[in-house]
Amino acid sequence: MVIEHFNSFFIYRGEIMAQKKLLLIDGNSVAFRAFYALYRQLDRFTSPDGLHTNAIYTFKNMLDAILKQVDPTNILVAFDAGKVTFRTKMYKDYKGGRQKTPSELLEQMPVIREMLADLGIKSYELKNYEADDIIGTLSKMGEDAGYDVTIVTGDRDLTQLASDKVTVLITKNGVGDTEAYTPEHMKEVNGVTPTEFIDMKALMGDNSDNYPGVTKVGPKTASKLIQKYGSIENLYEHVDEMKKSKMKENLINDKDKAFLAKKLATIDRESPVEVTLDDTEIKDTDFEKLRGLYEKLGFRKFLAQLDQNTDAQSADTGAESYEYVELSQDNIHDLDDFSEKEISFYLGMLGENYHLAPFVGFALKASDKVYVSKDIALLQEMPLKGILENKTIKKNVFDLKRTYVGMHRLDVVTGGIDYDMLLASYLVNNENNSNDLGEIAHLYDEYSVKTDLEVYGKGKKQAIPEDDDLYKHLAAKVCVIDKLKPELLKRLKDHEQDDLYDEIEIPVAFVLAKMELSGMKVLPSTLIQLQNDFATRLKELEDKIYKQAGERFNLNSPKQLGHILFEKLGLPPLKKTKTGYSTSVEVLNQLKTQSPIVSEILDYRQIAKIQSTYVKGLLDVIQPDGRVHTRYLQTLTATGRLSSVDPNLQNIPTRTEEGKQIRKAFVPSTSDGYIFSCDYSQVELRVLSHVSGDEHMQEAFKTGYDIHSHTAMKIFHLDSPDEVTSLMRRHAKAVNFGIVYGISDYGLSKNLGISRKRAKEFIDNYFEQYPEIKDYMDKAVKEAREKGYAETIMHRRRYLPDIHAKNFNVRSFAERTAINSPIQGSAADIIKIAMINMQKKLEEMHLKTKMVLQVHDELIFDVPKDELETIKKIVPEVMQSAVKLDVPLIADSGWGHNWYDAK
Repeated sequence: MVIEHFNSFFIYRGEIMAQKKLLLIDGNSVAFRAFYALYRQLDRFTSPDGLHTNAIYTFKNMLDAILKQVDPTNILVAFDAGKVTFRTKMYKDYKGGRQKTPSELLEQMPVIREMLADLGIKSYELKNYEADDIIGTLSKMGEDAGYDVTIVTGDRDLTQLASDKVTVLITKNGVGDTEAYTPEHMKEVNGVTPTEFIDMKALMGDNSDNYPGVTKVGPKTASKLIQKYGSIENLYEHVDEMKKSKMKENLINDKDKAFLAKKLATIDRESPVEVTLDDTEIKDTDFEKLRGLYEKLGFRKFLAQLDQNTDAQSADTGAESYEYVELSQDNIHDLDDFSEKEISFYLGMLGENYHLAPFVGFALKASDKVYVSKDIALLQEMPLKGILENKTIKKNVFDLKRTYVGMHRLDVVTGGIDYDMLLASYLVNNENNSNDLGEIAHLYDEYSVKTDLEVYGKGKKQAIPEDDDLYKHLAAKVCVIDKLKPELLKRLKDHEQDDLYDEIEIPVAFVLAKMELSGMKVLPSTLIQLQNDFATRLKELEDKIYKQAGERFNLNSPKQLGHILFEKLGLPPLKKTKTGYSTSVEVLNQLKTQSPIVSEILDYRQIAKIQSTYVKGLLDVIQPDGRVHTRYLQTLTATGRLSSVDPNLQNIPTRTEEGKQIRKAFVPSTSDGYIFSCDYSQVELRVLSHVSGDEHMQEAFKTGYDIHSHTAMKIFHLDSPDEVTSLMRRHAKAVNFGIVYGISDYGLSKNLGISRKRAKEFIDNYFEQYPEIKDYMDKAVKEAREKGYAETIMHRRRYLPDIHAKNFNVRSFAERTAINSPIQGSAADIIKIAMINMQKKLEEMHLKTKMVLQVHDELIFDVPKDELETIKKIVPEVMQSAVKLDVPLIADSGWGHNWYDAK
């Protein structure tokens, strides 16, 4: 048979045939990568029968990505037949240092083979040989027959097979994330050709496969030697000509090891495989068997993909059983007689900041009809505006706050929103904090909707697709909101989280939306004055630093700063990085007592950051109404705490006077008005005393003792508060808050600058005086191990998949999280309840005062002058009565004509 290769086609007996492409997959390697890709979610990925499925699931995803990338005509997945091979006979310790394969992975391997067979993909193993040898042999057969060959593996040993016809794809982190090794890339990465790579391995050995090379010869040295000599055979022919050195001595002494290593590293390309290239042709998928397997494994995603193959159009639209209507000026009045009591609605915007993002369109689902349009003006016209504002028509949305604020920009006050898919999903699984509807739908095996990244692109490449694709995307979204509602609400009820959802998260979303829309007035003139003052201060600090350094240099260059501090001035270098001396804040803080230049550098850095991040940053985001409108992220943290972005107003510095000055720019909306601030006093410690039931701590809070002084008395064994010094109180405060976060004696010693032994004494004394707190901590960890999650007072869950991890550090972090999540999460719930009650109170009393900001345990209000006395009374009352604990909640307040004066 004569075959002539011509570009991407074969000419065979006068016929033009498509180029044959052979895909060879290292089954064990890819399965291993797949298993560990979702190892942290091992308990979540189990079949109804209890079989672990994380490796099977990810293997299939990786396979799909590879098939899409390579588009092969032929494929074979090679597996190892066992631990005993011709290499172990050659060297008994070959691969001897490897840990035992987890049983959770072993049980999945037969199912992976079964799945491959159902997909029409050949798998193969060969006794006494490794998968590498099968792949090496088949790749040679493919090369000889003119095939384009692609090898997929996580093992770089296989890169020795790269050639003009063979590309080796090394799997990296994510699904479909690979690095392509060609002869050219091998030269770039290792400095040697693929075949020379074998000789390189011979010199340096392989820790993973557990065979030695030449003593103290690493990758760089091995590469240089092979670049010079071409092979170990040629190297050893000339070894006597080398200059005397330790390396020469090691080469001579370890010659036998090097030649053994070469044999072990060389893939056998003539192994006695019993498969031919014809055997590797992709066969038809057995859909019946595959469906049965996916059902058995509980793989709803892959079942949905099978359905897509049979009905691609309905899967694309996500609106299989709905009438699809493009809404326009011509037919909007078809809605005049609208009588539905419940609808699902989605407002499309391009970008995350919904205060400014451009609108792309909307979709509305009512019973069996889906209305879509990109004409945003329709939302402002009757009857559509009336439908959306009607409070008696229930609305299902994705991201209540985004929808409410976006519609407000169109002068539509959306009424009747009582279901939020984003919030429901967040409570069910707060480890996932995506705010993309498509991504969240995929978590629940609903693949009829694409992600925004797939549809709009990212960054500068973002673009609105053609009308048909846009309408399909919007329709799919609104249908998924409707479709997943029963499942998500059921899960909330099963988790006893329906009250948390109905009574906290939904109401607080409305409160946050109103706060965001109100914004907070900021004076540019104050910021500009601060900008000038800080610029002067920075110049003064620069001059002082240069004078002490004896020269000018780039203060923002760690390399130049390191040279000045550690070489010129002779300060002790405490830490090194890959690029030189570390000049981190941690290092500089340890050195500041040794030279005044260090303190000035720290001051310079601090002020420079305030200048760029807060002064300039705030000037850039003041809107035309003279206000800054932050966004609150309600679904970001696993504890339920709110975060602020665009800009972050929760992170304005308070520890330095320069940082505090920024707050002077935040003022009330009226010239004679006030900024009123009220924050909880030690709310997390109060929650701790409540959940632990510790009598001593509760006694301190009930009698109004300063808790830190009280703790100082306990851990220092004092009889009177008068004996407590400021240093003792500071130490006690660190212990109090450290305990909440599960601090260790090492962590406490670092925080306080004391010995580890002394820190351990503090912690031991603490638990001796507060024994129920230690009991609570032990119980919290025990319950988390049993349940797999920790829970707040209001049943907010924090899933802890690492609570059973074998790795001590990973497991310890999960245990600390089990202890502090109920405390932090309950504190977050309390402030949310206070916000809900406070907004309700303001509206009931018809006050003009507006709640404008939340900074964790603090609420800030914009108060007209004539309402100040009322606010002074009602805000602390509402905050202190938010929940009933075994100890009183205390809220401290202050007020002034700007935020700085209110503290």
